[in-house]
This record gives sequence, C-alpha cells and structure tokens, in this order.
Amino acid sequence: MRRQPTDHPLLYEINTRLWVREIAGPQGNRALDRVPQGALDAIARLHFDFVWLMGVWQTGPQGKAIALKLPQLRSEYAHVLPNWTPDDVLGSPYAVQDYRVADELGGPEPLRRLRVRLAERGIRLILDFVPNHTARDHPWVWSHPEFYIHGSEDDLRREPENFFLAETAHGKKVLACGRDPYFPPWTDTAQLNYGHAGMRAAMIETLLGIAAHSNGVRCDMSMLVLEEIFARTWGEKAMPADGTSPAHGEFWSEAIDAVRRKYPEFLFIAEAYWDLESRLQSLGFDYTYDKTLYDSLLRKDAKQVREHIGRDPDFHRKSVHFLENHDEPRAAQVFTAARHRAAALIAYTLPGIRLFHEGQLDGRRVRVPIQLGRRPAEEPEREVRAFYEKLLAALGDNAMRRGRWKLLEPKPAAGAGSTHEQILIHRWEGDGHDARVIAANYGSQPARCFAPLDLTGLRGSRVTLRDRLSEDAFERDGSELCDPGLFLDLAPYESHLFAVSWRD
Repeated sequence: MRRQPTDHPLLYEINTRLWVREIAGPQGNRALDRVPQGALDAIARLHFDFVWLMGVWQTGPQGKAIALKLPQLRSEYAHVLPNWTPDDVLGSPYAVQDYRVADELGGPEPLRRLRVRLAERGIRLILDFVPNHTARDHPWVWSHPEFYIHGSEDDLRREPENFFLAETAHGKKVLACGRDPYFPPWTDTAQLNYGHAGMRAAMIETLLGIAAHSNGVRCDMSMLVLEEIFARTWGEKAMPADGTSPAHGEFWSEAIDAVRRKYPEFLFIAEAYWDLESRLQSLGFDYTYDKTLYDSLLRKDAKQVREHIGRDPDFHRKSVHFLENHDEPRAAQVFTAARHRAAALIAYTLPGIRLFHEGQLDGRRVRVPIQLGRRPAEEPEREVRAFYEKLLAALGDNAMRRGRWKLLEPKPAAGAGSTHEQILIHRWEGDGHDARVIAANYGSQPARCFAPLDLTGLRGSRVTLRDRLSEDAFERDGSELCDPGLFLDLAPYESHLFAVSWRD
C-alpha cells in the first residue's frame, strides 16, 4: 500500500524504548522487528508519511547512573510515576554512547527489517542525530579526547557541574559537559569541539552511517554548532587541545553536502530556536522547528499568530509545525478542549511538516521524562481521538497535500467591532473546483467577520461548504463568497475546516 510522496508530509514521533516495552510487556522480546503488523497498519491508516523513532541508539551505564542520581530528575519521576523503580530509569536517549541500535532493541538487523515493513506501507524512517555532545562514556572520550572541549583543574574546582574528570588513553583529562549557553549543562554528556577538524570529519562519518539505515535525521539542538553560536559559547576553549589548526566554516553545509552526495533524497530536520531557523534552512536543512508558532498559540496571541503566519510562505513550507513533542508538555494538558482543536487546525493546516507525538492523538496528559522506560496508564480521550482522526483524514486530501496555500484577511462585520482580528483564516486551492478553508476564532470573545474567498471560478457558481469535522453542510452563492465574503460568526475558540466545492 504505497502512497505518493507529498510536499506537506505528516510525521509521527514515537518514544521508541517506551513504545516497544509497552508492546512487548514485562517479559517480552523488545526487538524492533517484533512490533506487530497491526501497530504499523494503524499508523499507515492515519496517513503518516514518516515515523521518527526517537531514542534508538545505545546509551551507557554512566548516563543511567547520573539519571538516577540527580534530585531534580528523581522528583520528576516521582511526580509522573509514583511507583517508579531504578529499573524504570534508562538514562537520556540524547546521551548517546554509540550510534548503533541499542542492544535492548535488538541491534541493527531488527531496525532494518522494521524499516522494510514501514516502506511497504509507504512510510519512511527518521532517526536522531545529536551533534552537540556525546555520552560521557562514548568511546571517543577514551580514544579521542581531543574531539572534546577541555577545561582546567581550576575549571573543575570552580564549576564541578560544568566539567568532569575523564579517564582517557592519554591520561586523565578535564572535559566540559554539553550545554546550551542559556541553561545548566547536561551533566550526563561530554561537549564536542567543533573547532577540531578531525572531530568534524568523524561526525560526518557518523551521519553517513545513520543515512545508510534511515531516510532522514532529526538533528537535536542544531543551532548550537553554528560557527557564531559555538564561538560565543566556548570562546578560547574551542581551540583544539592537541594543537592542530582550528576548523572554520559551517559544519552543517559541509555535512549535508557530504550526505547528499551519497544519499540525494536524505532528509534533514533541525530542532532550532533563537530565530536561527532561516539561517539553518540556508545551510541545507529541509525543515526547521517552528517554535514561534507554538509559543504564540500557547500564549493565546491571535495577533502574533497572524503576523507569524503572514511571513514568507517559503519559510512555512520548510517548517515543522507541532502542538507537542517529547520536550513540550502534552497538548491536552495545556490547552482547553476548544482551544486545543483551534490550535491544531491552525498549526497542522499550514504548509510544511505536520509533527504529531505518540499519545497526543489519544489526549494523554502526562509528559514522561525521556529518561524513563515506563509511564502511567491513561484512558484514551474519545473526543480527542475522534477529532484527530477526522483532522488526519482531511490532511490526507489531495488539496491539503499538493494544493496552493494562502492566508486570507478577515474583514469587519457590522456591529462586531474589532473582533474580526481574533479570527485566523487561510485556504488551500486544489485542482478543479475543490478547496479547503480553515477558520478559527483564536480569542476569548465571540467574533464575526467576512472572509473574501479568491478561488478560481467561484463567481456565479453554486457552492457547497462541508465541515470535515462535524459533517455540517451549507449552500452558498459563489459571488457572495467573493464579495463581501464568507460570513463567520464564531464562539470563543470555535474552529472549522470546510471542504469547498462548486459547480457552474
């Protein structure tokens, strides 16, 4: 059951270690090729084009030990899973000890077989790449300590949370923990040095190895290794510790070019923040996270959402739109029911990749720390599931896959004041007399507006609007839909996805 590729794909993120443990049960075989056919068929029925298996790589004992020791993490475990035990703690999947499929998941051959089974359903595979750091027990720490940022004994004494003492083939060395300059360090990791040419070459080889086993990578915290950001974060410490000449130029352009020469269709997705998305796109990334949209939806700021959506459409075509992922709280927890539906319609009907997180479709409310391999039982929310099934079916329509997108401008309706500014409306125009119109009142007050529809051949036609979420249908005159426009009278956070068809 192969599907044609699309310009606006659907991506499904799965916490792999947790998922296979639940499928296998307490004593079952957790190898990836033991995932049952029904689980894959269910993903395919929802029209997903990509599955991102988050956390397939081998982690080490040091990562688990640190994850068990940190008081903040222990508090999180107790909050979400009061009966947790040390056996539930696996360590962070982003403290990668080795880019080989984890022993628990069966190693590389089960992944290869699972990839084949996904491909039979028209689904491609995305895996993680963590460019900024490795686990503290990665083999390079022993064999190539020069690949890492070094510190001094004074650094270790002053900042024991930022540095650690490592045993290496060249004696004991003080190495830096991986970090984002605005947050505390990830103490279970070692910071790679992008000033070292040999390390860059080794990371490109790592990427080529991943590309041999997948269709793309989601690159963790991609902006941290941009030349300007890395230099600002590490300063003189970025000088190679072995005295070799420092590397210059952007790693991403070099790495992406190297992979694409061998795998031309390989996909690069960047987790990115700080308004550096366009920069990363210019270096070759196919898609970058759209955190600005997510934050605006979370703040209930309709004006900011409209301003952001109104920027260059090409930016959105290269963006990843989401309401949750493993780093963010569950959407059903932070959005009320009506606002959840409205936010989902706004985000997921834009051009670009539409990212859904396993559990989101069932209305799960508990965000599980990524160090855990078990989560609390939650009953599926039937209304949430029904909504997402209808939305995903609509996103599978040809008009939403290959149509022409445009943001529409709501016009004031008599007596409605400025409430039209709360309404966000855009459309997709497909081939023939077929279009989709998405409208949402993203405000806490009732709102009314006219929305002129500039669809080819609409004037003089008889038009049917059918809401894909409720199946309510309306007949309208095409000329009136062009001028003054589609009249909308929406309750707070009311939203619609209209399939629009017309005949001469």
